[in-house]
Parts: sequence; C-alpha cells; structure tokens
Amino acid sequence: MLPADTTPSKASLSPPAHTLIAQTIQTRLSSGLCLKTLTPLAGDASNRRYYRAVVGGGPPHSLIVMQLAEPEGFKQSEEGVSGAIHQISELPFINIMSHLAKTNIPVPTLHYYDQSAGLLYLEDFGDVTLAEAASQADAPSLESRYKQAVNVLVQMQINATTPADLGCVAFHRSFDVPLLMWEFDHFLEYGIVARNGKPLPDEDATAIKGKFEEIAELLAGQPRVFTHRDYHSRNLMVDGLRLGVIDFQDALMGPATYDLASLVRDAYIQLDEALVDDLVGYYLDQLAERRFVWTNRTAFRRLFDLTSIQRNLKAAGRFVYIDRVKGNPKFLADIPRVLTYVKRNLGKYPELDTLRRHLSPHVPELQ
Repeated sequence: MLPADTTPSKASLSPPAHTLIAQTIQTRLSSGLCLKTLTPLAGDASNRRYYRAVVGGGPPHSLIVMQLAEPEGFKQSEEGVSGAIHQISELPFINIMSHLAKTNIPVPTLHYYDQSAGLLYLEDFGDVTLAEAASQADAPSLESRYKQAVNVLVQMQINATTPADLGCVAFHRSFDVPLLMWEFDHFLEYGIVARNGKPLPDEDATAIKGKFEEIAELLAGQPRVFTHRDYHSRNLMVDGLRLGVIDFQDALMGPATYDLASLVRDAYIQLDEALVDDLVGYYLDQLAERRFVWTNRTAFRRLFDLTSIQRNLKAAGRFVYIDRVKGNPKFLADIPRVLTYVKRNLGKYPELDTLRRHLSPHVPELQ
C-alpha cells in the first residue's frame, strides 16, 4: 500500500496550551522542573509543529516539544510505504527511536509522551543543523563534519540492521520496486505535469517509465540495510561533539546507497565534486574496516549515481507537491540544485541517454 499524505496541514493545528505544557513539565518530568518560556520553532515540510521549552530547575535546561498533527499522528507514514502490513501499538517515531537508541545511534531522548494531547517532550539538540554548520565551515572543517556524518551512517547501517528487530516497524517495509516506482511517478506527476501545467506525451511517458523501471529493479535487487530515508544536512544536528539524528520515523529497509546519496547529493547544500568523490571513498573505507567490503568500487559508484538520480528526481517532485498541495513554496528554490545533480549523472552513463532525451524537453534544468 502506497498512501499519500493524509494528515491535516499545519494551518489547522492550534498551538498547545502553555498551561498544559507547564503542568506536564512540573508533574511528569524530573522533580523541581518548571517551564520558563515556550517558543515556536521554524518547521520543516512535515505536518508537525515544534516548540522549545526553556526549563528552570534543570537539567534538562530546555526541551523540544513536538506537536503531532493529530493525537494519533504518525500511525501512517507521511511518505509512500511498501511492505507487509505490520500493526504496532506505538508511534513509528517512538518505535524506531527506541531501536536506534539500543544500537547507540545519537537520537533524542524521549522524556515524556502525552498521547491524549499529541505532544512529545524530547531532548533538545540545539539549533545548529549540519547544513548551517557547513555553510560557515572552511574546507577542512566541512570535510571533517561530513566524515562524521558518514561515520554515523555506517554505524546505523551496520548496527541497526543486524540482528533484525522484528518489533521495529522499519523491518516490515522496504524500498521495493512498487515504492521506488511510486517515487518516480511522484516526480512525473508533480515535477513535470503539475509544474508544466500540461500532460506528458505518451511516447515520452512510455520511454521514461521503462528506464525508471530498470533503475527501480536494480536498486530493489540490492542487499537491504536499515535506511533512514531522509538522511541529509537538515536532519543532522550539531550538538557539541555529537551529531544528533532526527526525523527518522519513515525508516525502512533499502539499498546502502540511498542514505549516502541523500547526504552527499543534498537538496540544501551543494558539495564540491571532489569532496563527494572523497566521501564516497571514505564510506567504502569505513565499511571495509568493519569487514563489509565492496570489491568492485566502480560498480558501487554506478549504483550510487543511479540511486542519486532516483532520490533527486523524487525530491524535485516532492518540492512541487509541498507547494501545490501543502501551500508551502519555500522548497521550490532547491529544485534547480537537485536537478543539476541529475543532469550530471545522466551524462555520465551512455545507457541513460534515452532517459535523458525523453526527460530533458520537459525539465529545463536537464537541457
């Protein structure tokens, strides 16, 4: 089953009552805590709202209050999902967070979940995302920060994958062919048809979907690892020496290249190509140190580039969707960046020439 977004928009959410949060902090968290201030935070593309609660009498001295779109929010993914139906009694966010915490991935601590109010009281990783830190970093610091992100990714792929935890919802859904094609079709529907305001000619649609299916079958046939699904610079928080991981509730099983492509072919910050090459090599080196060896690095790079094409096209379509359906246009400015990645990768492989020829007339950035 591949559902689209069904949760209410942020505009329909009323801010949580200050008195409720104050009472919860005082009675449900550590003794002696009191709410001093509650400040709304800039949100993301999701249907959730976030607030920072500054707390007296701590530690903790501050908390992040996550407000769900509805009290039973997150029972379905906001993204398309694929796999066997697996019923769990808790929020996927909490379910996956517990699994990652057990494998020592730096995810926020959950202090309290007010289920009736749809409020989660979470550890505060601060305000500095990897994207913000990277934008101010010199070249050596930028490389160091991204290698740290690769280290966390490798740790997550290895430690969170084996042994399988069948109590974790991520192990019951995967990037199979239907889901990968759902994401490709999401791009066609929004990144081309909605964006251009006219249908895609049948001849082009047939050729494009044929090549998309080839890529989807290749990616779906790879060994699957635990996949965050949105592992990029705005979902990694620089918290002192730690790099905190957030927004993991859509995790599933997928190819090892997916989160790596999300990280180094980021929609929000463009890395120098030489650094991308170095980081891909560093990722493979880190795997090899843990006895997970890709003997054919050229084949891995091709797989990585094809994954990047899939991921970047999906992102471009998603950004149009967020504008047209959710009324949030702020991600439209990031579309040229991700399509520049696609253009570069399409040009690297002669076998993708058919896809390029049929896509480029309808996507100016690919021309």
